[in-house]
Amino acid sequence: MTHAMLKGSNIPLEAATVRAVLRWAAEQEVPDVDASALLLGPDGRVRSDEDFVFYNQPRHPSGKVWRLGKKRLAEGLTDTVQADLAGVESEVGRILLVASADGVAFDRVRELRILLYDADAAGDEPLAYFDIRPETGSETALICGELYRRGEGWKFRALGEGYSNGLKGLATDFGISVDESEPEEGPEAVGEPAAPENSRPLPPEQPAGVPAQGGPAYGFPQAADSAAPTAPVQPVHGHPGPGPAYGYPQPAAGGASGYGYPPAAARVPDAEFRMPPQGPQFIGR
Repeated sequence: MTHAMLKGSNIPLEAATVRAVLRWAAEQEVPDVDASALLLGPDGRVRSDEDFVFYNQPRHPSGKVWRLGKKRLAEGLTDTVQADLAGVESEVGRILLVASADGVAFDRVRELRILLYDADAAGDEPLAYFDIRPETGSETALICGELYRRGEGWKFRALGEGYSNGLKGLATDFGISVDESEPEEGPEAVGEPAAPENSRPLPPEQPAGVPAQGGPAYGFPQAADSAAPTAPVQPVHGHPGPGPAYGYPQPAAGGASGYGYPPAAARVPDAEFRMPPQGPQFIGR
């Protein structure tokens, strides 16, 4: 026989493994609903973050509580949590069955119901169901019900208690450590390292470690960014200005002639200087 439950009522459970199914109407602009579970210790709080079974951690390390995933049925959409009550650790006294709507209020979710099944029994008749009606409509997370120990057995209680600060607020209340930093758009959001600030990427198809194209070839240093050549910078207060491009020496401090060469008086022949041998292009011409 199926029990139609009211808020606050409870029933004993003889099933060793139960399946808790959240179901809601599949309509346009209805937010997606997620089912999750929190395993609570003797103090009414989780023993560690591993006691939180949800979409990012779909199976408890003990293997006794897990999510089965979502389905689309004729009656609506479902998301399901299953618990092997016979194998749950003795330190766990309660298992909360939770629905969350990812920041959207539950007043937009129609026909929300939790159905409890004996997972080992044949047939589709549930042990019990509870129609959940948010009290204010602004709730973004709901404790739909709880599985709890009573003596040597287990019971199920219909709750329908709401939270307006979502799954994060609910989980924090029961001892889950929640990372307060929000993910940002960009490389970090998809697991890629961010580029250093003010960095310039290489051109497409250019392997890393190869200088970007656009400067002089064959290892000569790049010229200035401006498109047109500029007049050489004159020394200021006896300090030489920036040196000319392509490795030519800087002008002496006493003044400069055009294009960065030193004045004639300063050009003294080097006794060791020798002209390089003439190449074949000069012979016989």
